[in-house]
Amino acid sequence: MSNFFVLSLGGSMVSLPQGINIDFLKKFKNLIKKRVNEGDKFIIVVGGGFNARNSIKEAKKINNLLDSDSQDWIGISATHLNANIVKSVFGDMAHPVLINNPGVKIRSKKSLLFSGGYLPGNSSDFVCSVLAKTYNVKNIINISNIDYVYDKDPKKNKDAKKIEEMNWSDFLKIVGGSWTPGLNSPFDPLASKFCQKENKTVVILNGDNLSNLNNYLSAKRFKGTKIYGK
Repeated sequence: MSNFFVLSLGGSMVSLPQGINIDFLKKFKNLIKKRVNEGDKFIIVVGGGFNARNSIKEAKKINNLLDSDSQDWIGISATHLNANIVKSVFGDMAHPVLINNPGVKIRSKKSLLFSGGYLPGNSSDFVCSVLAKTYNVKNIINISNIDYVYDKDPKKNKDAKKIEEMNWSDFLKIVGGSWTPGLNSPFDPLASKFCQKENKTVVILNGDNLSNLNNYLSAKRFKGTKIYGK
C-alpha cells in the first residue's frame, strides 16, 4: 500500500558550518529511494540551516538596519539552494523544478516533489503546512537535529523533560507565537498556528536516526514528539 508524506527537512540536517552534510544525504537518499520503490510518494520541503543564518548575519554586518523582509528573502534563497542540492541527489526520481507556490497543486508523475521557502514572514515549516493542506495530507514529518520537543531548552536546563505527545496549544506556549528571520525552533510558530487551525498532525524526529524515520513511515513504534489537536 502506497502512502503520501509531506516531510519538512530541517536545514540543520543539510547545511552545516563546515559545508553540505554529505553523509546524511547519502543515507537519506537510500531510505527515500527504498520507500519510493515500495510505492510511497513525498513532498520534501528543505530549510535554510546554517546557510540562511550565516548569510543573514553577514549581510547585517554590512547593513545593520537590514529590514525583516530583506532578511527573510536571504533566508528563502538559502532554502532554495538547499532544496535544489537535495533534489539533485535523487536525479530523475524528482520533479525537475521546485514547487513555487505551496497553495497551488501541480501535476507530476514523479514520486518526489521539492520546495523551499516561499514569501517573507514565515519559514519552510509554514510552506510545508500549506502544502499538506493543498495536497490533503493529514500528517507532516519534521526532520531536525533533536529527538524530542522538551518543556524547556535542554541545552540550558538539565532538568528539561522530553514530551512524546502534546497538543498545539501547549506547544505554542513553549515556542511563542511570532516569527523572526532565522528563528531556530522545533517548528515555526506561525506554521504551528496554521496546523492547529487545519487540524494537522506534526511528528518531530531526529534526522540522525534514519532507521527511526523508517519505523514511523512503516507505522511502527518510533522515538519523537507528536503534536496534534487544538
